[in-house]
Amino acid sequence: MTLEELKIRRLTNQHLLQPADKITVAQTLCGLQAQFLSNAVHALKIRCENLEMDALQDGLVKNWTLRGTIHVFAEKDLPLFLHGADRENRWDRPSWWNQRADWSLSPERQGYFSSVMLRALGEKPRSREELKALCRENGMTEPEENSMFHPWGGGIRELCEKGLAHYAVREEKIFCLTPPFTPVPEEEARLILARRYFEHYGPATIHDAMYFFHAPAKAVKSWLQRLPVQEAVLDGRAYYWVENGRDFSGHMPKCLFLAGFDPLLLGYEKKESLFLQPAHLRRVFNLAGIVMPTVLLRGQIVGKWKKKNRKLEVTLFASVSLADRKGIEAKAAALWKDLESVSFVE
Repeated sequence: MTLEELKIRRLTNQHLLQPADKITVAQTLCGLQAQFLSNAVHALKIRCENLEMDALQDGLVKNWTLRGTIHVFAEKDLPLFLHGADRENRWDRPSWWNQRADWSLSPERQGYFSSVMLRALGEKPRSREELKALCRENGMTEPEENSMFHPWGGGIRELCEKGLAHYAVREEKIFCLTPPFTPVPEEEARLILARRYFEHYGPATIHDAMYFFHAPAKAVKSWLQRLPVQEAVLDGRAYYWVENGRDFSGHMPKCLFLAGFDPLLLGYEKKESLFLQPAHLRRVFNLAGIVMPTVLLRGQIVGKWKKKNRKLEVTLFASVSLADRKGIEAKAAALWKDLESVSFVE
């Protein structure tokens, strides 16, 4: 397998050459990272046949999942991603949160205010501020509020991780009551997700899977032993994949505008990326933990982009020919119908 063939396989498997519907994309890519929802929406947009923004939420939820980060994923996959959820409003067990020195909620008080919020969410979705106000009305103190609504998640995050509540797929922090579900046993869930990974992120290395799942090498190797993987070696590295019946005869696209936190970058060990030169690593993966939106030109990241209102700014990492600039402009015009101008910064 050549480098070009490997890249084509990844692009195809990630629906960048053969678009699919949003639920298929969300399922096969194990969700889309969504601290900033606009990134997840763009990642869907460039992979979907027709993404109807008015129906974006249908069949999708937003919650903490892989790598302890917020993802948009298919509602039907709640049992996979929340495989450890006990769906009980009980808080008497030690947790990362209630062992903190600044934690101010007793198990009884946390259960009481959780009940207040869950009853309210049973009536309709509520914003974070609405839930705060309800808790205050029911006697929550300021220290308790700081614990329940901690900037990193706090008690309300625990409600979500227990599978009792989740975010709506909206930019605003709106919470919903999570429908009942039965979690898949943890080992079974992890193997299902691992299969999806090697089917739709593959060909990938063991390091890539470790990076994606934040899993030790031992766990990844155990998955490979139980999956029908195939292997190819390129430049001394072993790449693994599970066949999925897709056609890999497509051609390298001239230009793609990848999303911030795009799966084509987050799915693999960043220092071993096939699409990003090491010299440009910190211009895409910055030290604040942000993964920038990038421009992929013939299989290589050549810059990053930022769109504000109707103006697009492309910051180039290296010199690009006039013909390639015209190609980038043409792709941008096709992607954003309201675009007024494209500027390049070197």
